[in-house]
Amino acid sequence: MWRKTQSCRRFAIDGRTTRHPGYAVSQRVRKRIEEACGWAKTVAGLRKIRHRGLPKVDWRFPLAMTAYDLVRLPKLLARRDPLHLPSTL
Repeated sequence: MWRKTQSCRRFAIDGRTTRHPGYAVSQRVRKRIEEACGWAKTVAGLRKIRHRGLPKVDWRFPLAMTAYDLVRLPKLLARRDPLHLPSTL
């Protein structure tokens, strides 16, 4: 029985681009941005907006992103190093 050992899968971006450390950084940032946009579509209801026209819808995206920040805030505060918090008097 013949078994295929090499993948025939090709990528749109070749090794000249992906070998740079900046590419890996941009992929991590892209994942973070896509995660927020996906959350806004599924949880905040931006996938199916019930109004038409920019004046009626313009406030929804900032509101959704603010809600996403509030959801992320406890996790971000828990990750902070206690030694770098500002001292309280």
